[in-house]
Amino acid sequence: MSEVNTKPNIEGPDDFYETLLAAHEGKTKEESDAINARLVLILANQIGDREVLSKAIAMAAET
Repeated sequence: MSEVNTKPNIEGPDDFYETLLAAHEGKTKEESDAINARLVLILANQIGDREVLSKAIAMAAET
């Protein structure tokens, strides 16, 4: 794998978003930021491909 998949690929995307929002409910900004940071690292480990991760970082950093 060396390309970032930008096509919809999550089963039940609304359910996923609801779960993500629920994880942040009642948290401070700092706690939410920490959740997001841990989630990014967990998902990066799941992907595992440094080339894909570098491309995804560049895509996310575009303004």
